[in-house]
Amino acid sequence: MSNDKKEIGIVGLGKMGSGIALQLHEKGWSVSGFDSSAMTLDGLAKQGVQPRTSLKELIDGLSSPRLVWVMVPARLPGAAEDAPSPVDEVLFGKGGLTELLSKGDVVIDGGNSYFKKAEVRANKLAEHGITFIDVGFSGGPKGARNGGCLMIGGDEAAFKMHEALFRDLALKDGYQFFTGAGAGHFVKMVHNGIEYGMMQALGEGFEILKKSPYKLDLSRVTDIYNHGSVIESRLVGWLKSAFGQYGEDLEEVSSTVGHLGEGEWTAMTAHEMGIEAKIIEGSFQFRVESVKKPSFTGKVVSALRNQFGGHSIQK
Repeated sequence: MSNDKKEIGIVGLGKMGSGIALQLHEKGWSVSGFDSSAMTLDGLAKQGVQPRTSLKELIDGLSSPRLVWVMVPARLPGAAEDAPSPVDEVLFGKGGLTELLSKGDVVIDGGNSYFKKAEVRANKLAEHGITFIDVGFSGGPKGARNGGCLMIGGDEAAFKMHEALFRDLALKDGYQFFTGAGAGHFVKMVHNGIEYGMMQALGEGFEILKKSPYKLDLSRVTDIYNHGSVIESRLVGWLKSAFGQYGEDLEEVSSTVGHLGEGEWTAMTAHEMGIEAKIIEGSFQFRVESVKKPSFTGKVVSALRNQFGGHSIQK
């Protein structure tokens, strides 16, 4: 059974949330959104997204049963691991969704939340008759705007009911459902841990190339790597774009590499399972130490994060 009603409310209209909102609007959805930034709301309103100035106004404007996509950070940059999560504030805080939604409504957490928190959130929402779906969204802001890769967890009946939503947000064949609260976030977490290792390998490899006795044109190296080689990839393509944008010395790019938790969570989970994950753990540790140890490797990884995720590269 599917739900033909194409109506959704989105909480959090940053780089990802705004892209999702605009893509759905263009595909015939009635999209309303709430964000703390009035400027963001005004800009999206001009493009067809209905602005709402509070969570209550957002929920009151949706017809039942309501569908709400939460796209706020799992944790704020620099916040302690035990600091309150913006996701929990939206769901369970004063005036939050549990006080505003009704039995039969569905909440989707589309951010990079820690998978273990999904089951807790699903159970707490279920006490109010609200269904929880978790979605790991890969593809960055460009994917949010034009179609991405979605890893979906939670209740299968709820997924099937709203499958049209995920189909409209994904590239062709770009979504899969995995049973269990947190399963989607778990698959995305490991994806990001693997991503850490792949980016680290590119950073180290291109530092070796840069410091070699040959006067190598690094942009041409990325070009040949991306024409039939075993390591041909979008990451190599993004690195070529970064060299074109910032120069091969990446002089304007910081060698301090940001991290938002997923690599650390993957390494921690592997340790809990008794699995060695030296590459992922080492790439996370490199990011932590990059604050005090500048390197060209760090510049490459920072440049890559900027290219696909829009993350800051400022020194």
